[in-house]
Amino acid sequence: SSASIQQRLVQDLIDELHRLPIHVAGAGAHLLEWLPVRFQVENLKVLARGVATGTPFELLRQHLITLPRDLALDTHALAAADSPDSFVAHIPPGPLRTALQEMPGTCRSQPQPFFLEASMDHCYLAELIARADALTGEERDLIIPLCAQEADIFHLSLAVRGRFHYNLPPDQLLPLHVAGTRVPRNRFAAMLADPDAATATERATGRVLDTITASTIPGTTEALAWTRFVRLADRAFRRSHVGLGTVVGYTGLRRLEVANLVTLSEGLRMKVPGESIRPRMIPRANTEAAHV
Repeated sequence: SSASIQQRLVQDLIDELHRLPIHVAGAGAHLLEWLPVRFQVENLKVLARGVATGTPFELLRQHLITLPRDLALDTHALAAADSPDSFVAHIPPGPLRTALQEMPGTCRSQPQPFFLEASMDHCYLAELIARADALTGEERDLIIPLCAQEADIFHLSLAVRGRFHYNLPPDQLLPLHVAGTRVPRNRFAAMLADPDAATATERATGRVLDTITASTIPGTTEALAWTRFVRLADRAFRRSHVGLGTVVGYTGLRRLEVANLVTLSEGLRMKVPGESIRPRMIPRANTEAAHV
């Protein structure tokens, strides 16, 4: 079935990422150990959404990814949490829980699950940037832009969705800024203060987006940002001399490959015509098909 195919694709990717650190030492291993935490965050977001909507645990469980033992969650306790602080307290000890507990209380206590989910993304990305920043030499120069791009896609999403779709005030979104990227705090603040999403997106051009034109379709900016991510991942994969950049670039390309395959399988399940599926694929360009 489409669901089992998607589950298998994601599960294979998690297992692959989880095995990578055993082949590397030092700061490189420290960075690779953090990459699978992204899937722990995704499970936490599913559970947080379930708590907010009162969804029964049996229904939530169908949407959870099976995690390696060292990333396993007490899903029952998390699903039964009666407040954001209680939810955070049931996250396993480690950098993610520590960072969430240190976030401003206003981020955790907001009634919308948006803020708790965004806070988890913020903490994951801040730790990702910190671990990449600890690298040295040519590998660092290839990996930092890739990690920064992922954080800046988050910034763009906060501006476009949080500010202009959910109409959330800038002062509640600004604390979610991740330092150390191509969108510094003052530019992010300006994006949040812009009059509309188009102006905020324009301010991100050359930093999060390679380019936008007058013909750019509204709603495609995030896909264009992920297209830039693919370019940076491909650069790291090809320019690193069989070093850490090759590995991190590969993981970025694999993630987008899985995302494309999930999109394709879902489109086939719903009998969506190919011409409607194709615009949802990343990168958004007429390039030759490639398998990583």
